[in-house]
Amino acid sequence: MPAFESKKAVVLLSGGLDSTTALAIARSEGFEPYTISFRYGQRHDIELEAAKKISQRFAAKGHTVIDINLRQLGGSALTSDIDVPKGRDAEEMAGNIPVTYVPARNTIFLSIALGWAEVLGASDIYIGVNALDYSGYPDCRPEFIEAFEKMANLGTKAGVEGKGFRIHTPLIRMTKGEIIKKGVELGVDYSQTHSCYDPTPEGLACGECDSCLLREKGFAEAGIKDPLMYKK
Repeated sequence: MPAFESKKAVVLLSGGLDSTTALAIARSEGFEPYTISFRYGQRHDIELEAAKKISQRFAAKGHTVIDINLRQLGGSALTSDIDVPKGRDAEEMAGNIPVTYVPARNTIFLSIALGWAEVLGASDIYIGVNALDYSGYPDCRPEFIEAFEKMANLGTKAGVEGKGFRIHTPLIRMTKGEIIKKGVELGVDYSQTHSCYDPTPEGLACGECDSCLLREKGFAEAGIKDPLMYKK
């Protein structure tokens, strides 16, 4: 296993707006990014092609796609034959954990990213979770990230040997509008990103799911035109 290098970072990259901005921030902070994406049985796997292009644009040192079939577990509108909620307002989004929540998804993804980071000799992991403009997912909260980082340093060889891991969440306290402004400042081309939970067969965003509505809200707040193509 290679010696740890402070400038390597593993970045979780879905191909969406937030993870792309997190990648841009990691690069701007001097890290050499290794991007990791997941084909997990999601209905919106068009995002994986976006992730590949974005990874190339930001000159990631490596990009890997992990296959893990969470559709076998189900329990989510993203991995089961359950309708994706449409047209919800901000109050509804904040009310309950929605059916688009994928059970334990960020725990699983971060665990695999942690394993790759240990193999690479990277002590830094970036994830684009957000606790303000989000759909109420429990695994996007600061408490979860803090607990995972503690676990990472207790349950790995690198952690036990004192090298340690840091989970970076640069977007966690930002509004969607602030995230977009930051991304534009760092050269993110948001036309390459994909956010929709329920795209058309042609790859057009539905414009009505929680993710689309939050994205539209963010671009409106930022005063920037969203370059993504929508069905409507």
